[in-house]
Amino acid sequence: MQNLNRQVLLRNRPRGEPRPADFELVETPVPAPGQGEVLCRTIYLSLDPYMRGRMEEGRSYTGGMNPALGTVMVGGTVSEVVASSNPAFPEGALVLGANGWQAYARSSGAGLRTLDPRVAPISTALGVLGMPGLTAYVGLLDLGRPRPGETVVVSAAAGAVGSVVGQLARLKGCRAVGVAGSEAKCAYVVEELGFDACVNYKTEPLEPALRKACPAGIDVYFDNVGGDVLAAALRLVNLRARIPLCGLISQYNATEPPAGPNLRPVLVNRVLIQGFIVADHLDRLGDFLRECTPWVREGRLRYREDVVAGLERAPEAFIGLLHGRNFGKLLVQVGEDPTRAATSTA
Repeated sequence: MQNLNRQVLLRNRPRGEPRPADFELVETPVPAPGQGEVLCRTIYLSLDPYMRGRMEEGRSYTGGMNPALGTVMVGGTVSEVVASSNPAFPEGALVLGANGWQAYARSSGAGLRTLDPRVAPISTALGVLGMPGLTAYVGLLDLGRPRPGETVVVSAAAGAVGSVVGQLARLKGCRAVGVAGSEAKCAYVVEELGFDACVNYKTEPLEPALRKACPAGIDVYFDNVGGDVLAAALRLVNLRARIPLCGLISQYNATEPPAGPNLRPVLVNRVLIQGFIVADHLDRLGDFLRECTPWVREGRLRYREDVVAGLERAPEAFIGLLHGRNFGKLLVQVGEDPTRAATSTA
């Protein structure tokens, strides 16, 4: 175990797009666990769009206050327990937690969940079998309520959430149509994930492309981005369509409120739009894992990970995430993964 802990701190609150100068990489002593505590060594750090909102001042959508300047950036982690005085988490245990952008973290054990690498690769606890997968599961099945034969459209279709949404739609007997930002991403979701069609919003006029891909209209639109994609989808919604509103990534760096789409089709077609935060639906975690873990093992629910090596690269990777530069679930490998062959470490 090293003597120094590397941490990425929130140094400035960005206005508009985050910059590298808004983060600071520091070294501090590795903390010693107290009575009943554990010391966790970070293996994987999850980077997710919600982190942009947590960089703002004031109260977060989760109810608490956003992190103060000079504190460690928040984030989900997969870690190895390297020292323990907590019998629930012995030394060597692999755990899912929220230890943030740092190489080591001390924990009381609250909020940690033990992982079994024999069930699935431990990195999947941050992606297809983690918060993004649960978000897709709850948003589509509980809010979207797809029925066999219906058409489900999802934006950011090659991302951690969108890729699961489309596959779940197919598993439930629906037509799945993705919207993504490159030909490579569209090819991936159709050829590897089994979507029925995918629209490249950067090269095709959205409304006619979506209309062609959805000849029977849209019954469920799972929105991750807002903006122009939402506006185009609204023109094609069917009677009593459902729109789970998961994210608005196209607006996260905006300095002024964007002009909204025309919501007249929502009224005329009696469309249900419901915003949701996955933290309100943790009671569904058991159902999600029971249903989706076998699908991952059987290859029926596929995933892709975009892994960046080194904690120092987290700010650059996060800024790229907000521009859609990642391909699949974005992770930072902070330390060695003992369940895999030797890998690069920070």
